[in-house]
Amino acid sequence: MTASGPAGPIPSGAAAGTADTAETTGTTATAQQAETAGARETAERTLDRLACERATGALHGRAGALYLADGAVVHAESPAVPDLGRRLTARGRLSPQAWEEAVAEGGPGYRAGSLLVERGRLSRGELELCHLSALFDAAYFVLCPLGPDRRAPDRFLRGARHWLGPVRPVPVPLLRREVVRRRRLLERAWPRPEVDAAPVVRTTGADRAGPAPGGGRRAVLAAPDGVRTPVQIARALGRPAFATLLDVRRLAAAGLVRTPRADAPPAPGPPPPAAPELSLLYRIRDALEAL
Repeated sequence: MTASGPAGPIPSGAAAGTADTAETTGTTATAQQAETAGARETAERTLDRLACERATGALHGRAGALYLADGAVVHAESPAVPDLGRRLTARGRLSPQAWEEAVAEGGPGYRAGSLLVERGRLSRGELELCHLSALFDAAYFVLCPLGPDRRAPDRFLRGARHWLGPVRPVPVPLLRREVVRRRRLLERAWPRPEVDAAPVVRTTGADRAGPAPGGGRRAVLAAPDGVRTPVQIARALGRPAFATLLDVRRLAAAGLVRTPRADAPPAPGPPPPAAPELSLLYRIRDALEAL
């Protein structure tokens, strides 16, 4: 349900070239990481340029899309994360029927979110907080794809709009700072990204580790089955994908989960305290209101 518009390629500057043909796995992995980083930097520079131009449209690619209006990010979507509807229905906050009705009736006019508020399904504040959480969650995976097959966005569809409609625009500098903050959180929790995109399993030590972790991490610890990846676990639980990924890294650091490989690295130590996700969203909303 997006408006059409001329699509144009991003300047190739730091974009990746042909696939690396290195003979060793380590060299190939390093080349893939450099390629991904180059594509991410190109996407971030393009995002900055679009913000300066106060552009409206969708910056999209295989990893997902960022929707802009007047240079601010108004929506983000990624196949790696549960969308707003999945979050609201999985928690029982909305019935699937209520969500589908809002999309069907409000989507063509780009006002599905406003329709939920007008009909009393959600308060305005609840919609804004849920939308901010979904936006930052998806934006991280759009700009920091998990695998080499999920490239950062490389095309801009000018004039495209999202069917949800405007909720709370996020300035590009704020979005980029949040993406950097999240990358650092993951690095501090467990500096080995192999658990991000691979299926994970509980270790034998998880059953004799004493009291289970609190909060949502308990559900994450119960979910690994050697088949589902962290983002698939997030989708099954209806949780934010980044929060689930961070929990998986912290559980890996504690020696409670690992990838189903014999050469999985040893745990370096206990994980740091959990980040206050909800309070952060309140602070972000307050900061946006102060602009």
